[in-house]
Amino acid sequence: MKLARFISSVALAVSATALATPAVAAPAAGPTRTFTGADLFNLEVASDPQISPDGRTIAYVRRSNDIMTDKTRSTVWLVDVASGQQRPLLAGSGSYFSPRWSPDGSRLAYVATEGDSPQLYVRWMAGGLPPERARITGLPDSPDSIAWSPDGRRIAYSMFVPDEGAKLGSTPAKPEGAKWADPLQVIDAVTYRADGQGYLKPGFNQIFWVPGDGGAPTQLTYGATNAGGQVSWTPDGSAILFSANLAKDWDRQPINSEVYRISINGGAPVALTDRDGPDYAPVVSPDGRSIAFIGFDDRKLGYQNAALSVMNLDGSNKRVLTGNLDRSVAAPVWSSDSRAVYVSIEDNAATRVARVGLDGSIRTVASGLAGGGLDRPYAGGDFSVSRGGRIAVTVGDALHPADVGVANGGVVRKLTSLNSSLLGTKALGEVRKLPVTSNFDQRPIDAWLVTPPDFDPAKKYPLILEIHGGPFAAYGPTFSTDYQLYAAAGYAVLYTNPRGSTSYGEEFANQIDKAYPGHDYDDLISAVDAAIATGSIDPNNLFVTGGSGGGVLTAWIVGKTDRFRAAATQKPVIDWASFVLTSDGANFYSPYWFAKKPWEDPQGYWARSPLSLVGNVKTPTLVVVGSEDYRTPVSESEQYYTALQLRGVPTALVKVPGASHGGIAGRPSQSAAKASAILAWFDRYRNKSAAAASASGN
Repeated sequence: MKLARFISSVALAVSATALATPAVAAPAAGPTRTFTGADLFNLEVASDPQISPDGRTIAYVRRSNDIMTDKTRSTVWLVDVASGQQRPLLAGSGSYFSPRWSPDGSRLAYVATEGDSPQLYVRWMAGGLPPERARITGLPDSPDSIAWSPDGRRIAYSMFVPDEGAKLGSTPAKPEGAKWADPLQVIDAVTYRADGQGYLKPGFNQIFWVPGDGGAPTQLTYGATNAGGQVSWTPDGSAILFSANLAKDWDRQPINSEVYRISINGGAPVALTDRDGPDYAPVVSPDGRSIAFIGFDDRKLGYQNAALSVMNLDGSNKRVLTGNLDRSVAAPVWSSDSRAVYVSIEDNAATRVARVGLDGSIRTVASGLAGGGLDRPYAGGDFSVSRGGRIAVTVGDALHPADVGVANGGVVRKLTSLNSSLLGTKALGEVRKLPVTSNFDQRPIDAWLVTPPDFDPAKKYPLILEIHGGPFAAYGPTFSTDYQLYAAAGYAVLYTNPRGSTSYGEEFANQIDKAYPGHDYDDLISAVDAAIATGSIDPNNLFVTGGSGGGVLTAWIVGKTDRFRAAATQKPVIDWASFVLTSDGANFYSPYWFAKKPWEDPQGYWARSPLSLVGNVKTPTLVVVGSEDYRTPVSESEQYYTALQLRGVPTALVKVPGASHGGIAGRPSQSAAKASAILAWFDRYRNKSAAAASASGN
């Protein structure tokens, strides 16, 4: 017992003192032209733009950071499409989100948290006699997937409904007033914890509807399965469509789902699809004849394109509209004439909105979309469509986070400039495309280089290779706080979409199917070589970092080469066998990422695990993870840190308190501190003499 305590105390001391440089720089004496961690509190982002049916007004969610609570707060604002003038509609001490216009545009439903659990509200937009708004529900949990009925009389939503959960045995009767330990926690679910939620409460998501002016909710679905996702009404308001997997073994079928129809008067759901694979996001056409939905026939590949399909209202005559498009589509919305469906498409690292005709024709109607993330430049974006075909979008670029824009006739006009007063005073790192060809098979690889402010091409700069997660995801030329902080510290930043990245088609993504990590390593090293070939990168000052899938590749890289002076692996997978059996996606990774289970192919799992290469590592490597990460559990990071310590490789373990996998940069102070810790680690091993020689022209 004493030995265990000694080892524990030593580990804590090493972990706490390993970063002698402060994680957060001291406050500046005054304004600075460079981007700093303190600037994260002043950034704002637009998301979920909902255009009114008449196309004149856009309600959108405006996210800002509260420096006193260190949290993001959401408000709802209105933008006049003609003038671009905007005003807050819903703002206060609470959080407001999910605005949805009634079919006639006279009311706006939304969800608000005002000191209690999130509730559904409706606001009458024309004003008049009070009340201008009404609380529609008194729910124990947050409503989701809000959808108005076509006549505006009802609102459908999904919500988590708790149950008692599994029980085994019983405890003795507790005397009145006694203080006993908490009861046993009995778990019998395949997925019993989830990133961002922790250990799951027993219960399931169900579908409800409630009168649009308030009243008792009506529950439509029941049973020990989850119903939810995007919901849609039939034009006569008599039934609701939703997606779910209602099979008895649903928890062992991680991606399978069907489209169901259920009467608002109750009864059993009726399945309208039946293939092996996901069918979701059903939307009924305005004329009531067709249903558009997203899905694919499951081939058990690491990545599969999600295609747009349509079928008759009764589920007959199914046909794929985007079968010839080698890209995934998302977020279907019918045109008002029922002749086409609008979808978003990620294509070559960019997101656009396309109009897909019932004949399969595809026409781009809006481009330049940007997502709501800030720390890293993932591709994405939101949109909605008015009756007349006017499209509200979130737009942005490498120097501007997402704003609200409107597209008409294929031309996008930006309506807001949420960060102009802040970023207009900053000297930001410029982002430019970098031509890269993989040295493995000569494939073109998309890459971008962020140069420090006041960049001088005659000088040589240290380089940070930053690798995206997923691995089935894509970066794009959009704004990133991490990259701007790295650039402000004097580093050039290289980011890429190696094989396995999405938006380039199935064949490119599945180059890593059952083979990850693999030749994506060659793509990344080729990008580094291309950056050095520009003449502005110091080949003796190379650094590497990345999160999640990027953390995997960071740990893989330092096991394969010593050319990087230091590394920071963030929330990585280190041992695939231990990961698969502790992650919140345990039911997914086999057969989609591995053909067999860990006990069926232990050597196959080990051969792809960065831990198998730890004996080769000489690179000083920082390990970073959120303390409540249930996607790549904390134990993955801890075992890598311990292995490096036992080998005598310089290392430190940084835990982000209270942070999940997806929320590791969710709080501004932690996002800034994490970037600062990584920079401090890199600065410790940076070759300062080489930098001085470069600056002096030697």
